[in-house]
Amino acid sequence: MGLYMKFFSMHLKSQMQYKTSFYFTALGQFLASFTVFLGIYFMFSIFEEVEGFAFSEVLLSFAVMLMAFSLAEMFGRGFDLFPRMLGNGQFDRALVRPRSIIFQTLAMQMDFTRLGRAAQALIVLIYAIPASGVHWSPDRFFTLFLMIVCGSLIFFALFMIYAAFSFFTVEGLEFMNIFTDGGVQFGRYPFSIYGEGILRFLTFVIPLALVQYYPLLYLLGREDSLLYMFAPLMGTIFLLPAYGFFRFGLSQYKSTGS
Repeated sequence: MGLYMKFFSMHLKSQMQYKTSFYFTALGQFLASFTVFLGIYFMFSIFEEVEGFAFSEVLLSFAVMLMAFSLAEMFGRGFDLFPRMLGNGQFDRALVRPRSIIFQTLAMQMDFTRLGRAAQALIVLIYAIPASGVHWSPDRFFTLFLMIVCGSLIFFALFMIYAAFSFFTVEGLEFMNIFTDGGVQFGRYPFSIYGEGILRFLTFVIPLALVQYYPLLYLLGREDSLLYMFAPLMGTIFLLPAYGFFRFGLSQYKSTGS
């Protein structure tokens, strides 16, 4: 952990060397997320509710997904750049170092400009928490915490799968953005509005619904079962096949010779 914190400090200091660039990039991230918020706002200026969910309730799910994705992207950025690591030969050097590949990939890049998105999510969350009508108790705050943390882990697992594909293709596969950036876009609204088929896919295949839809029902008092409260923890099981696929890709790795 001490070594990781040294890398954390190093990346933060290097990105803050050009403060104007850093702040404008973070502002760009904020404004890009703000356009999504405006889309939700204009939707509810026409309709009072969507599939039984009010504006403030939808904002709660949107803020959770955006916060989870922002944190995963901030600290898991190395996996997004993994194809570059393979192509320029940097990965070959990583293989002979006395640290795990996962650690070195995490330490390779941290993108603190994603704080712009996180700030957007935090502002929306601060508004949605009192406006959603939820009777906030310790168990519901804990559920909200699980939604954000476990959501970050699931997005992190998706980034790991994206990196694993690079072992076979060298270049990254853009279709994975359907589940990463697309997951955030879909997560603007509770996943149930997209139909039963999509909800099942996002429950049993890519378990984003376990960190958004089911615990949201618990927060709103529509379900009392503790299974809904701890659904985000069940979603983190997705890390196991993601890590397994990454290890399988690693076993098939052949150097590009760069």
